[in-house]
Amino acid sequence: MDSIINVFSEPAAWASLATLVVMEVVLGIDNLIFISILSNKLPEHQRQKARKIGITLALVMRLALLSTIAWLVGLTNPVFDLGIQGAPGPHGEPGFETSFSWRDLILIAGGLFLLWKATTEIHHNMDPHPNSDVFDTAKPVLGFGAAIVQILMLDIVFSIDSILTAVGMADHLVIMVIAVVAAVLVMLLAAEPLANFINRNPTIVMLALGFLLLIGVVLVADGFGVHVPKGYIYTAMAFSAAVEGLNMAARRRRDRAAKQGG
Repeated sequence: MDSIINVFSEPAAWASLATLVVMEVVLGIDNLIFISILSNKLPEHQRQKARKIGITLALVMRLALLSTIAWLVGLTNPVFDLGIQGAPGPHGEPGFETSFSWRDLILIAGGLFLLWKATTEIHHNMDPHPNSDVFDTAKPVLGFGAAIVQILMLDIVFSIDSILTAVGMADHLVIMVIAVVAAVLVMLLAAEPLANFINRNPTIVMLALGFLLLIGVVLVADGFGVHVPKGYIYTAMAFSAAVEGLNMAARRRRDRAAKQGG
């Protein structure tokens, strides 16, 4: 207890905690979008349960990884090297990495899974046959067990990325634990409103799937050593969401005008 008090007696610790909480919440958005899309494909009485299980698994895995920090940091050590020199960038910066750690392989696998999943859902949306329409939430197209397994797979990927971010930004374990728990609580509170919002606005599903494609590409690139600043990614996502918000507002106004005119 005294050590915890000593940690938070330093102003830098509070600044570190605040910054890390924000970072963890932002990183959790990706995880939450995936959980929301998958849960909305289940029968209505199973959706809330699937979201709670998915977010609980995310918290358990994050805390479990925090308890094995030494092992987790070891995941960044190279396990093999292809021995190929990556082409340098236009300004002389190093090209993609050819040595891979377990973290790299996990990020690449997770990114490829996200690309496959988002592409599959987009295909279902574009398919003219109604029985495979991802927007037809009245017809569940995914079993509860399959949804939990897919959520678990992505929880693992996002948890490793989240905890490695925490390790890189904070020096004290108690700060990491508080930030992770706070971020997951935010996810838990936001899960129901976000999933319902997506369910009420079918066009948001396509936008969210586009976000998942983008996140999948970034994860694969990160696995190959091409680090895209997260600020660029989330700025692009926020801009796209703002444009879609304007489109939704315009559609509502047109609908009201049509009703009043009718």
